Amino acid sequence: MMSRQWHGYRVKDQRPGTEHHDVVVIGGGGGGMFCAFTAANRGKRVLLLEHNERVGKKIEISGGGRCNFTNINASAENYLSGNRDFCKSALARYTPWNFISLVEKHGIAYHEKKLGQQFCDGSSRQIITMLSEECAEAGVEILCNCVIEEVSKNERFEIRSSRGTFTSDALVVATGGLSFPKLGASNLGYRIAERFGISVTPLRPGLVPLTFLEEDREFYEPLAGLALPIRATCGSRSFEEAMLITHRGVSGPAILQISSFWKEGATLSLDLLPDSSQRKDFESAQRGGLTALQLLSKSWPRRFAESWCARYAPDKPLARCSKREIEDLSHSLHAWIANFTGTEGYPKAEVTLGGIDTGELSSKTMESRRVPGLHFIGEVVDVTGWLGGYNFQWAWASAHACGTAL
Repeated sequence: MMSRQWHGYRVKDQRPGTEHHDVVVIGGGGGGMFCAFTAANRGKRVLLLEHNERVGKKIEISGGGRCNFTNINASAENYLSGNRDFCKSALARYTPWNFISLVEKHGIAYHEKKLGQQFCDGSSRQIITMLSEECAEAGVEILCNCVIEEVSKNERFEIRSSRGTFTSDALVVATGGLSFPKLGASNLGYRIAERFGISVTPLRPGLVPLTFLEEDREFYEPLAGLALPIRATCGSRSFEEAMLITHRGVSGPAILQISSFWKEGATLSLDLLPDSSQRKDFESAQRGGLTALQLLSKSWPRRFAESWCARYAPDKPLARCSKREIEDLSHSLHAWIANFTGTEGYPKAEVTLGGIDTGELSSKTMESRRVPGLHFIGEVVDVTGWLGGYNFQWAWASAHACGTAL
């Protein structure tokens, strides 16, 4: 078989016939590559199949092109799953510091942006190169532009593809979720699961912008592009970061975080003055001659203050407001009830909520309880992290758990 060097790893050139490998990994994202070289370093002959023209396409766009590759605060509390305990084993055995050590080994400069998030100083392509070099050093074979047509198992797994047919003793599904279809996201991983009778929990977009009601269009659209700090609350969960107003609704870190907990019909409460010093300013302003607009323009973009106060604030000095007016205004400021029609869906979602039912998998090896040798890792599993490097850490940890068990 002729092969060539590309991006540091071996890429097959021609359409092969039936070939056997110890392990076939489907999906050339971060988790797939990590699992592939981890297994290969343990002496396994590993083939990685990727349907895109190159590996790591989702890594490229992550973190604004700088890849927020992990979060040093990652724990089970930062993940949504039908079984909150499922991710504990993998996360404990491969920590953020383990991945940081790998980054440092490759001489990649990085920094902490905020809230434990670790970013490359340079480009996210550095992480792709790092993973590719690890694959090359371990002897992983990578085949791109390879569309999976059918997966079956008798004594061995058989993978029919546009680039030929392969057999393997073990099969790892690292196909990701439905988010970012323009990068090639598909439901392949869920179809493989269903092919083998493995349960998939309900799926929906996560870490996704919310869309406003039609009757609120007049309020939101003129404010598109403005951002302000808020605390977003849905049920018992709150996140305090920035909110960005868009032409269709709201986005920004606080909204993306709370969107994973919000469902259509649920109430979303926004504290528009989350900082304690802002609260004190508001209280002291009641004793002065400032109007709500004059006061709030100090904390918010002027355009937002004007639009919001025109709707919700008395047009007179706060000192002349009645007790009831002050109470209503304070409630609107700290518990502004915002209603939305839905989300912008998978094209704008950073992750997919739901996935392979964790009850179907071993938390130590990520192997199917029904089908020996079949493993699922990363986003395709019903484990979804918060915004800020948590989903990458789950990819590394679940890949490590699987790769070391193969």
